[in-house]
Amino acid sequence: MLRALVAFEVFRTPGRVTRALVNSNPEPLREAWRHLSIESRSALARQVDDLEARGIEAINAGDSDFPKSLVVGGKPIVPTLFCQGDLSLLTAAGAGMCGSRKVTPLGLKAAKACGEEVSDRGLTVVSGYAKGVDTATHLAALGRGGRTVIVLAEGINAFRIKREFRERFDPSRVLVVSQFRPDQPWAAYAAMARNHVIFGLGKALVVIEAGEKGGTLSAGRDALKRGRPVFALNFGEETPVGNRLLIEAGAHPVTSRTELGVALDHVKSEPQQGTLI
Repeated sequence: MLRALVAFEVFRTPGRVTRALVNSNPEPLREAWRHLSIESRSALARQVDDLEARGIEAINAGDSDFPKSLVVGGKPIVPTLFCQGDLSLLTAAGAGMCGSRKVTPLGLKAAKACGEEVSDRGLTVVSGYAKGVDTATHLAALGRGGRTVIVLAEGINAFRIKREFRERFDPSRVLVVSQFRPDQPWAAYAAMARNHVIFGLGKALVVIEAGEKGGTLSAGRDALKRGRPVFALNFGEETPVGNRLLIEAGAHPVTSRTELGVALDHVKSEPQQGTLI
């Protein structure tokens, strides 16, 4: 935990933080610690105590338990993962789920059905923590007795159990993950970066509703570039523009709950994917 916090404090940018954490030579981080002021060291020590008291752990790039699916071309895509909950879900077979916060009623109904299909097949739902599609897929999984990974677009200190989750939230079936320093506030760029963890942890990405621009469309395109199977819902004439664009780019169109189930069964049967190319 302290290594990650020192790296964020001193090296700042994700790339430099990652390089510090994957370095097998501990001396650069030790040197960074020695050059910090007494006040900074004390503040970092208090952060460690606070995070550990809340059951939060840091899985750093370069650690043996860092997910291999988040390594691209031999390089981790994030410096660290601050995690709270069931750590086994980091490497459990799952499906990423994404869509708009301003989801249509049809999309919201589809999000619930997709979350249930993922859960019914023993897969973990992996999604963000925004209203709309994210919330619907998590709640569908939890309501089905399944498991879910909440990937934050801000630091883990900001995490609170939302009112909609209170009746179904089960710490033994939920993992909360943040790739950012613990006190980082929400930002649009962070939400875009967070999407790489969502489809990285999942064996496939299910796109509920994507606009003609925005984070969901970008996530689908990036997942395709990384070789992840992408399933874009096809609502016929009501299919969102972004979904159509993703299907044209190579996403698999899914027109029914049954089709998604068959596709998920196929993905689940494939060997767990390791390093992305």
